[in-house]
Amino acid sequence: MKVLQFLNKRIEEIITVACLGVMTISIGLQVFMRYVVQASLSWSEELARYLFIFFVYAGISYGVKMKRHVRVEAFTMWLSPRKQAIIKLISDILFLAFAIFIIYYGFVTAGRIFRLNQTSPALEIRMGYVYGTLPFCFILVAIRLIQNLYHSVKELASTREGGE
Repeated sequence: MKVLQFLNKRIEEIITVACLGVMTISIGLQVFMRYVVQASLSWSEELARYLFIFFVYAGISYGVKMKRHVRVEAFTMWLSPRKQAIIKLISDILFLAFAIFIIYYGFVTAGRIFRLNQTSPALEIRMGYVYGTLPFCFILVAIRLIQNLYHSVKELASTREGGE
């Protein structure tokens, strides 16, 4: 149970820090090889590109977790706390619908790429894994959105008890 609590608290941070660290090492090694040894690596830029993709998608989940995703607050700041809670709830529901759409079609696309048995040019890994990062990370987004919805419903219930 402690492992699940730790992952719930830190999974996005672990993914983003690991991706950023390996990207930095890979690109630094490429610079060293190219300018000092005068021989470049064939795989380092491709690895950095795929890790950057994973980093960005995991960052979306982290943004949802920290409630830092982009939104326009100029409209809602003049509303009552109850109406703000309703707007947050609707926003999270729409975002969850989008995340489910991305998860579904992400798995469809990754499955097609796996069936084609396409591999990356330099790393020679199956491209289905690269495409699979999208649905994987959006599953994390969906989990975070469900957690936000739970808290939004509690907030909405508490504003009802306290009145408008």
